Amino acid sequence: MKTFMAKPAEVERKWYVVDATDMPLGRLASQVAAILRGKNKAIFTPHVDTGDHVIVINCDKVVLTGKKLTQKYYRTHTHYVGLKETCYKDIMAKKPEFAVYRAVKGMLPKNSLGSKMLKKLRVYKGSEHAHQAQNPEVLKLV
Repeated sequence: MKTFMAKPAEVERKWYVVDATDMPLGRLASQVAAILRGKNKAIFTPHVDTGDHVIVINCDKVVLTGKKLTQKYYRTHTHYVGLKETCYKDIMAKKPEFAVYRAVKGMLPKNSLGSKMLKKLRVYKGSEHAHQAQNPEVLKLV
């Protein structure tokens, strides 16, 4: 029996729409990352990008459980002494797309293949998106 290895030219990509309303941020990010990697397909190959395109809508309605909204921080380096910290409460108020994008990015491989997978993610604040021409399927996540 031979081991099947997917070739990049043979991969058939679909488009999915995920509604993030009332979903925990980590659970949403892990399931979206699995779809971007292609782990939901039978032809999954770790060294080939077999994933699909994902559109996340209503990311401003994502839920952070527990006290994460006030105790979890996003840290950036300012190229000066020290770090700049931003509370997730402020991030969710100003740029909720960034919070979802960063959570999914953290769950993808940290190499050039992960960068290619991340380019197939689109995150929108409201319920409208600009990808109706791709005929995306609605995907219910648990």
